[in-house]
Amino acid sequence: MRIIPAIDIIDGKCVRLTKGDYATQKIYNENPLEVAKAFEDNGLHYLHLVDLDGAKAKRTINYPILEKIASKTSLKIDFSGGLRSDEDLNIAFGNGANQVSIGSVAAQNPKIFLGWLLQFGAEKIILSADVKDGQIATSGWLENSNLDAVKFIQSFENEGVKYVACTDISKDGMLEGSSEEFYQSILKKSNISLIASGGVSNLQDIINLKNIGCEGVIIGKAIYENKISLKELSLC
Repeated sequence: MRIIPAIDIIDGKCVRLTKGDYATQKIYNENPLEVAKAFEDNGLHYLHLVDLDGAKAKRTINYPILEKIASKTSLKIDFSGGLRSDEDLNIAFGNGANQVSIGSVAAQNPKIFLGWLLQFGAEKIILSADVKDGQIATSGWLENSNLDAVKFIQSFENEGVKYVACTDISKDGMLEGSSEEFYQSILKKSNISLIASGGVSNLQDIINLKNIGCEGVIIGKAIYENKISLKELSLC
């Protein structure tokens, strides 16, 4: 299973939110590159980089940080936040993203999303399924789409999506464990490669997600709050 540490960016700084609420932001480091290098130095190979300013503004903003991390580390970066146009995707890939995670456009304009899937290929596009009360949330989790999450995932699997990153917003940043039953229900109804996100608080949570068949796990606050050490993650 891929271990994918997360860096969320607001105003160029590494922050974390609770349940996606921008009012709860906590700054952990003012130098995201420093954080990324620490991940690399501890044997990790992947990074989930989120442009929270971009998600709110509905356009890519923090791509210079993406470029800096991509050019100064060997981390394979999946980039998300504010990806709404062809230009945004070209900026992301042009500045070193290995993959991009897209949620809002998939929910609001699936034809555009499917065009990107065809253009860039299923290995490069991650469907981001951010879930609140069983429904897909969009625009940095600020809006509810009224789309059933499982049906949403199934519909795009039928169109060729391979990777899905799923976050239970109610668990995000809470350090109370992940939504294993919900992820299991998705895996029972699809054959996608599921990347779980939200609520991971210890190594047992990671083991449990691996055991139910998740392809990857995104870990954020548990790292920054020293609930899980980078050395422990490197051994997973």
